[in-house]
This record gives sequence, C-alpha cells and structure tokens, in this order.
Amino acid sequence: MSTPKQIDHEGTILEIKDGKITVGIVNVSACAGCHAKGACTMSDMKEKSIDVIDFSNKYSVGEKVKLTYRESLGWFALMLAYVLPFVLVLLVLFIATSITNDELISGLLSLAVLPPYYIILSFFKGRLKKTFSFTIEKIVNI
Repeated sequence: MSTPKQIDHEGTILEIKDGKITVGIVNVSACAGCHAKGACTMSDMKEKSIDVIDFSNKYSVGEKVKLTYRESLGWFALMLAYVLPFVLVLLVLFIATSITNDELISGLLSLAVLPPYYIILSFFKGRLKKTFSFTIEKIVNI
C-alpha cells in the first residue's frame, strides 16, 4: 500500500489562541530553487500565515514546526473551485443555446449560474475548513 503524497512546509509558530495555532511560513516561488536563484528578487519570497486547529497544548510560540497537507485535497479543491464551475457554465451554455437559439441570452445565463454556485459553496465553508486543513508536528533536532 503506497502512502499518500504530501506537501510539507516548515514554519514558526506565531500565535496560539483558543486551540488555533497561527504558523508563519515563507512561500518561495519555483524559480528560487533552481540554479539561477541568485538572479531572483526578494519579491519571489512571501511570508504567509496558516491557521491550524490543535487542542493538544504541546506547542509554544516561536517553536519550529512542520505543516503537512495531503496533495489529494489540493486536487479536490481545484475541482470545486475551477473545474466544476467550468463544466457547469459549459453545460448551461449548451442547454440554453439549444433551447433559446440566442447566443447573448445563452451566454448571460451560463455566466449567471456562477454566483449561485459560489454562494452555495460558501454555505459549506465550515465543513470545507475541516476537510482542507493542515496537520502540525514538531521538528525534532537530533
């Protein structure tokens, strides 16, 4: 059985409050890791804060930690945010064109389906936050 692919980031705990740990990570662009990284500017590196829910009370502010995210969740997020709405727009466009034979109305109807889709998606924000979450673990220096 193969282990699922993971995305790891090292960071520093910035704040702990009510079971929510805020971790600061440095997000580096892809070119910063190549052989010409000396030519890249500081704008290629950005500091980001990520919130992790953890009630174990075993972490402290300033501690170095590793954040882990399952790669499969990234693909699921991609499906929800881009692929599914795109398919929905195309589906409505083809159905509306076959019914109305008017390109303007069909185009407007296909675009009008996007706001309700994202509004419905926002109703599931709490559930999605639980699904799309990082796990945290201490970095052990040997």
